[in-house]
Amino acid sequence: MNLIAPSKKSLPGRLRVTPIARSAVAIAATLAFGACAPTMTRNSDDIRNSQQDREVKVMIVSMFGPEGKVWLDHLGPWKAVKVPGLSPDYPDVQCNAQDICVMTTGMGHANAAASLMALTFSDRFDLRRTYFVIAGIAGIDPMQGTVGSAAWAKYLVDFGIQWELDAREKPTNWPSGFLGINTKTPTDKPPPDYHTEVFALNAKLADTAFALSRNVALADSPEARAARAKYHYAPANRTPKVIQCDTLSGDTWWSGKYIGERARVWTKQRTDGKGTYCTTQQEDNATYEALKRAASTGRVNLDRVAALRTGSDFDRPHKGQTASDNLVNYAAQGGFAPAIENLYRAGNPLVQDIATHWSEWREGVPSR
Repeated sequence: MNLIAPSKKSLPGRLRVTPIARSAVAIAATLAFGACAPTMTRNSDDIRNSQQDREVKVMIVSMFGPEGKVWLDHLGPWKAVKVPGLSPDYPDVQCNAQDICVMTTGMGHANAAASLMALTFSDRFDLRRTYFVIAGIAGIDPMQGTVGSAAWAKYLVDFGIQWELDAREKPTNWPSGFLGINTKTPTDKPPPDYHTEVFALNAKLADTAFALSRNVALADSPEARAARAKYHYAPANRTPKVIQCDTLSGDTWWSGKYIGERARVWTKQRTDGKGTYCTTQQEDNATYEALKRAASTGRVNLDRVAALRTGSDFDRPHKGQTASDNLVNYAAQGGFAPAIENLYRAGNPLVQDIATHWSEWREGVPSR
């Protein structure tokens, strides 16, 4: 989830990734692998026929309570399945009769990575054909969308894997205090030493998700309308709609013009000009990396991952507003409630198409 800077809860997140997230992945992988070593020795037929392993069509990945609740309120009744190693705040995965499930990871890189590792290395589900729909709220760039907008991403970019100087001590010709690790200037593209800096999602799946949802009516609020009216340019001052643009992960919530400009440049740099920065949140690169580890063992399919983020607040102030006011008073923008509701409105067309036309989706994203 996310808000003014990154994502979530009634709060958001944003910018810096530390070794904690990587440690959480490693620890969770070790514990989960050890706990279910017998599962790893079974062949594919054994996994499918196990009484414990349930084939899941769609796994909705939320990051904190309200993001999960909007799905639970609409698509029940649900059966709770306890999975060892999930967040103690959200220890159960909820599944319905359509084989649609909802999990909540807990907020931030470390929680997302640990929870996804616990889920994917558990023996409770057969996830080999599952479509994962990451669905959370986020801060949004007013040049790409507005509060309430719902954005399907094709690229996940980590905003935290950078060097940073205090802006008061940066060289005068640098636009911000950020630059890539082991580079000399902010314009240099750093090497992908972490292997988690950028992920390209299945473009066909992203395009299908967008096509299914692009015309849905999105929720709004009087407070959100008042907040966007203070921005004297589009699309910030327009009504929310479903869009396509890309998302940045990072655990530090941020606000401001100069960091926002860095987010745009960083996305272009990391995607070789193909990506467009749009939303800022805390978890998506960590979530994807955990899924990638599971995919390396054949437990999940990375071509079946979609990422939806809805704008709960602007990532930078309007003219005449300070960056600090935009940050600490993000809730006054009125975007939280519409953003939560729009996760369901924009995401459900894809979820339902998969679940109700499973024969078309079971072997992969259909061509239509």
